[in-house]
Amino acid sequence: MNDVVTKLSDSEQSLKNIGHISYALHAIVAVAAVVPGAQVTPVLLIVAFILDLVKKDDAAGTWQESHFRWRIRSVIWAAVLYIVTVPLWFLLFLPGWIAWVIISIWFLYRVVRGWVNLNSNTPMPVPAP
Repeated sequence: MNDVVTKLSDSEQSLKNIGHISYALHAIVAVAAVVPGAQVTPVLLIVAFILDLVKKDDAAGTWQESHFRWRIRSVIWAAVLYIVTVPLWFLLFLPGWIAWVIISIWFLYRVVRGWVNLNSNTPMPVPAP
């Protein structure tokens, strides 16, 4: 299912536009997470997450379904990783900061990779079972 789609229907173009909005909101949060001193409210990420949850059923059976799954999984995994590493902040500042920088870079990678694939009408890879 890694075929490039060349012609989009109106509904697929609408889903792609939603994908661009969602990836843009993800990117704002991801870039702010790795830039020292940049603070962005997590509300943007929550809005993108809810948008993806609401619209994912509309993408069922299309190549864009993989993008909704990719974005939802990215947010869930990042949230879990941030929560699990909170105790590192109580140990010392440096271990917590290092862990969160690594998680933020990973999240930014997922956003960029997904957005590039969406822009080229390419589905995301399916995770191994």
